[in-house]
Amino acid sequence: MSTGQGSGVVRDALDVPERRTGNDALAVRDVIDAGDGCAPFTLRVLRAVRGRSFEQRTEGSEELLFVLRGAGEVIIDDVHVAVGAQTGVAVRPRARYELHNESVGEDLEVLAVALHDPEPAPDDAPVVSRLADAERRAATGARTFRIVFDADHGCPSATQFVGEIPVGAAPEHYHLYEEVIYVLDGTGVMHMNGRQTPLRAGSCIHLPPRKVHILENSGPDVMRVLGVFRPAGSPAAAFYPDGTPAYTADETQAAPAAP
Repeated sequence: MSTGQGSGVVRDALDVPERRTGNDALAVRDVIDAGDGCAPFTLRVLRAVRGRSFEQRTEGSEELLFVLRGAGEVIIDDVHVAVGAQTGVAVRPRARYELHNESVGEDLEVLAVALHDPEPAPDDAPVVSRLADAERRAATGARTFRIVFDADHGCPSATQFVGEIPVGAAPEHYHLYEEVIYVLDGTGVMHMNGRQTPLRAGSCIHLPPRKVHILENSGPDVMRVLGVFRPAGSPAAAFYPDGTPAYTADETQAAPAAP
């Protein structure tokens, strides 16, 4: 299902056809991009069958890769990086990379978010982040998050995090940053633009700045989402429609005041 253009988007990745070049091991779904009003990001889902993919190029963008399932290698300018599920790799601009899947029975599936016009990075070396090593922090209410990348973790341009949403719904709110979201686990409903759109694993969302919304967990278990937003900051920085902060002084990381 897909809703909205230029004012926020909800799209199931499986509704987007895969494209593959010749006998490439890699198939690509182009899920959200500038054609949806999402200028800062391009969100793709990459699926590599057994073998080594054709070369991908980041050009002038920085690319954040997050392994959804499977294991293998990301080969970046001839540097081999071993990856498994819930591993993040930040690939710098003007780099070349390939995915190598040595598994017989399982595909290597990766969420790729390109950051267009990125901030300068400290160096050209790729950065690896493993979710298991990240500290769990408090967000609004009972929600928690763990940082994969941000300005303190190798990515000055954006924050990437995995958030855990308990059953239920927070009040309507908005953020000052622009964000794309991928649902990792769980089921729910996205309330936005006067619509209620079902969510499941593989649902993708684009949230423009100041877009009032509710991301509701309607399932029996915790929902997990992977979010990437710009400019970099705290996932706890949210505001109610009247501009009142939706976070408290006890919630980790100082959040900016709404202008």
